[in-house]
Amino acid sequence: MESNRQKNWIRAIGVAPILMVFLFGGRFAQAQEPDRVSSEVQQLKEKLQKLEQTVQELKTQLAGLEQPRLAPAAAKSPQPTAPSGPADLPAVNASTSQEEKKGENTFQVYGFAMLDSGYQFKQNDPNWFDVIRPTKLPAFKDEFAPDGKTYFGVRQSRLGVKSSTATKYGELKTQFEFELFGTGVDLGQTTFRLRHAYGELGHFGAGQTWSPFMDIDVFPNSLEYWGPNGMVFFRNVQVRWMPLKGNNAVTIALERPGASADQGQFSDRIELQGIRPKFDLPDLSGNVRFTRDWGHVQISGMVRRIKWVDTINDQFDLSGSDVGWGAHVSSNVKFGKNDIGRFSIVYGEGIENYMNDAPVDVGITQGSTTNPARPIEGTALPVLGLVGFLDHNWNKRFSSSIGYSMVNIENSGGQTVDAYHRGHYALTNLLFYPYDNVMVGGEFQWGRRENFHDGFASNDYRIQFSFKYNFSKLFTF
Repeated sequence: MESNRQKNWIRAIGVAPILMVFLFGGRFAQAQEPDRVSSEVQQLKEKLQKLEQTVQELKTQLAGLEQPRLAPAAAKSPQPTAPSGPADLPAVNASTSQEEKKGENTFQVYGFAMLDSGYQFKQNDPNWFDVIRPTKLPAFKDEFAPDGKTYFGVRQSRLGVKSSTATKYGELKTQFEFELFGTGVDLGQTTFRLRHAYGELGHFGAGQTWSPFMDIDVFPNSLEYWGPNGMVFFRNVQVRWMPLKGNNAVTIALERPGASADQGQFSDRIELQGIRPKFDLPDLSGNVRFTRDWGHVQISGMVRRIKWVDTINDQFDLSGSDVGWGAHVSSNVKFGKNDIGRFSIVYGEGIENYMNDAPVDVGITQGSTTNPARPIEGTALPVLGLVGFLDHNWNKRFSSSIGYSMVNIENSGGQTVDAYHRGHYALTNLLFYPYDNVMVGGEFQWGRRENFHDGFASNDYRIQFSFKYNFSKLFTF
């Protein structure tokens, strides 16, 4: 307010000399005495000089009043640096940047409730009653008899939370998610199961989430929960580095190691009872991903050491190790506006636990014929996985998915004749979306298991109907 008054005075003072010259000019024209005129002109010049000096002093005072308001901005403004987030904005915009930063922070609650119901025409392991897993189909006739079962379940239902926070080090992202599909000690139960517990800051991440060796976008729009058996599918505990993000992305990770073995024909031998796994190095995995308007291509790889130790002190030394490795190429291809193809091919040795549905990583083979202390040895089993699916949108209310997947194991000589050798998986469906966040659908599913050496194979056929209700709420602050 005081500053405005001073500005008004300055304007008035600036106009005053002109008015005074005008008024006194009339008097000069009427004056008849030259000396008097000369004296008055001199006086006016002196007054004008005083007024100009006063104006200059007022301008100086005004500048002094405005300087404290501008000085902090100049003092706190940082030197030019590479942008790294809202914290690097000049302090003069601090209030604005804080509001913008708050707008970038989010917290989301999401999930869905889902009912699966269906009829199984054949048989499988009852602990996996509501999914198609070729590894869980009978290895011999009527292993899980009788044929024909009706099933209901809500085990796909899911709940999760995500957050995103802007920091000077980059975006901080977190995710915590669980479902009701019991495995492990809760096998076959409807109980809580952790899916994701993961955090990411800038180019680094840590926790449990998708392995970089996999590509979740290969998973089709299906009702069946477990998914294509030939797909690389593994949520693992890991530390990852993402030096490049965006349409061209690179991810490298150290993952929790683990593997399983099949003692095959020698499983009842006392000499093998003291064999223990030893994982002293993490698995190393990574991928390079290229995303374009037509879809994406991802090239992934991994390497691991699988080691086992003979803890029994006898005449045999059955300790050993092998190198597991894998190469994986996956892609999504858009065939027009309504069709997406999902494809992948993976080959490797000793990577079965990274596959969606494959047996053990290590098998038994004949040992050295010249070393009687090593009559048998372990070897990483080669595996091939294929996935090919097409998702089609008929219109905004109807969609379908159709496709096939396969896993092939190159068995070792020491495995039993009924060991798992090859599995097939296929399905097709029709899904209806009557309202937003509501889905109703039906699906036909097929699975097949083929044994290693006895010629036995088993099939499974199912019809499944599902009802799904999505929910999501996003909070910004």
